[in-house]
Amino acid sequence: MQVNKINNLLELFHEQYEKQNKEDIFLQSLKEFQKKYTWEDVYSNIIKLSEEISQYIKKGERCLLVSENRPEWMISDLSIMLSEGVTVPAYTTYLERDYEYIIDDCTPTVVIVSNKTQYNKLKNIIPKKEFIKKIIIFDYEKEHQNEIILDIKKVFQKNHYDKKKFINLKIQRKDIACIIYTSGTQGNPKGVMLSHGGILNNCEGAQYLLSSFISDRPKFLTWLPLSHSYEHTVQFVQIIVAARVYYAESIDKLIKNMNDCSPEIMTAVPRFYQNLYQKINTTFGKARGLKKILLQQTINLGKKKLKKDNLTFFENFIDFICEKIVRKKIKHQFGGSLKAFVSGGGALDKEVGLFLNAIGLPTLQGYGLTETSPVVSCNFIEDIRVETVGPPFKGNLVKIADDGEILVKGENVMLGYWKNQEETNKVLKDGWLYTGDIGEFDGEFLKITDRKKDIIITPGGENISPIKIENDLNKIDFIDQTLVYGDNKPFLICLIVLKKEIKGIEDKTIQEEIEKINKNLTKIEKIKKFIIIKDQFTIENGMMTPTLKLKRYKIIKNYKLELEKLFLI
Repeated sequence: MQVNKINNLLELFHEQYEKQNKEDIFLQSLKEFQKKYTWEDVYSNIIKLSEEISQYIKKGERCLLVSENRPEWMISDLSIMLSEGVTVPAYTTYLERDYEYIIDDCTPTVVIVSNKTQYNKLKNIIPKKEFIKKIIIFDYEKEHQNEIILDIKKVFQKNHYDKKKFINLKIQRKDIACIIYTSGTQGNPKGVMLSHGGILNNCEGAQYLLSSFISDRPKFLTWLPLSHSYEHTVQFVQIIVAARVYYAESIDKLIKNMNDCSPEIMTAVPRFYQNLYQKINTTFGKARGLKKILLQQTINLGKKKLKKDNLTFFENFIDFICEKIVRKKIKHQFGGSLKAFVSGGGALDKEVGLFLNAIGLPTLQGYGLTETSPVVSCNFIEDIRVETVGPPFKGNLVKIADDGEILVKGENVMLGYWKNQEETNKVLKDGWLYTGDIGEFDGEFLKITDRKKDIIITPGGENISPIKIENDLNKIDFIDQTLVYGDNKPFLICLIVLKKEIKGIEDKTIQEEIEKINKNLTKIEKIKKFIIIKDQFTIENGMMTPTLKLKRYKIIKNYKLELEKLFLI
């Protein structure tokens, strides 16, 4: 498929649909195993839902989509596009105040939710917003009866629909496909406008990346939230390669689900690979005798091959045995068909990458951000260099600014931030996106060395604005300054500077006040531990800028030992 000649994501789907056996299963839920959608089901349901949405939405108007991963997610996304609307995905983990901010910002005409749990988070907001004309629910219940609420099952049951609706589409590559909200450095989320062409550009790069090792009809297991720009784009890659897509039950059942469907490809964030590394490493540590020697040889020789070191005749013989006895057994535990893991959404620890690749689980680390649709670069299976994030995708120009910041230019770069020209102008200059990340680029492989922007990225790939949390903490009567810390850590902690006049306050009292703040934060934003420090952050001691902003890098460097101890206790 020549992706560079395709005008929009709907055309991409339609072109692949025309090539497929219409009765082959395309999408399948592993939570509700009986829920299977053929290519024909997906095609017809996209049109049916679009015909409904089109009654309430005009070109360019927004549709909020709040749902767990399931087949109806992709159908809804493409239906919104077919209605010439713009999809606005939102995490199911948001709190009511988060949804209200996004709804006020993007003013959706239609809201699509998965079930009662998600609807209940929105039901107090929706009546106050006159611009919302229709609510569509996947799992409809009788208590939802309301003139503006629609059961999606009734839509899918319609017998008559315009089968030619995909023909003569007027959507161009430069048109907005979706608005994905990401955390801003000042606490308010920003809506990243991604174009059809930007996502298609990513798909073209992914197609080239995968072409050398996947089968004609590969199986994908998807579990990273589709509201995340990474997985949102992956669903269109799945269309390109005519995949059979399985939607996982939950992160806790991922290994079970891999055995259920034997995927060739799975995309995930560093947290998954870190947990996998710990579990396998713990199991290896319990081995004794010959088994222990064989496992160690598997790791050592695997790392040598990864670094392209020459093996001796004897080492090749031992590696052959390791391949047949150890690596084959490990792959079998993940369904037996796995060709590669792809890691994105945060930094993958080098040792984790080396280990997984060495034991026969090829793990390709990439780099990107929501503003780049999202992929900038990724390692290829033929040349994995775990200390890097691989070469840039075709069409992506990368250069390093004088201060070391990574700059990106190409069709994959966002159109801008929704209704926020000021923030857009800060990061988009002469077509170059200033990523906020520090790195090195040798003209072929890109390496990330540091982060310039004030965003915490969890091992699960979620973005957290520390400033939003610090602003809440700083409202506590006896607190003067705070710094939230936890980049690539299992939870968040904070440094606290008490007001000078405060004497003898107990840790218990501080904890009680923090818990009050935690009640209004999502699970990943909650502060689990804290440490009191005596010295204020000032301009004079180099901990603040002249404009009174925290110099995070310097503060963290200064208190690194104290901070890291909190994760060990």
